[in-house]
Amino acid sequence: MPDDLFQRYQAAHRAHQTHAKACTSCTDHARCRQGARLWESFERLQDAYLQRKRPR
Repeated sequence: MPDDLFQRYQAAHRAHQTHAKACTSCTDHARCRQGARLWESFERLQDAYLQRKRPR
């Protein structure tokens, strides 16, 4: 059974990459409003996924 959190985290990463390739305002250090929202979603999901993978 696929890991839903992993899939959501990867989808968020792809969404951010797609946006960053097309957006003329986003850079590695500054993001437009939509780019910032996509990046924050990716970060939040990645953090949750990695936290869950850590041994307790």
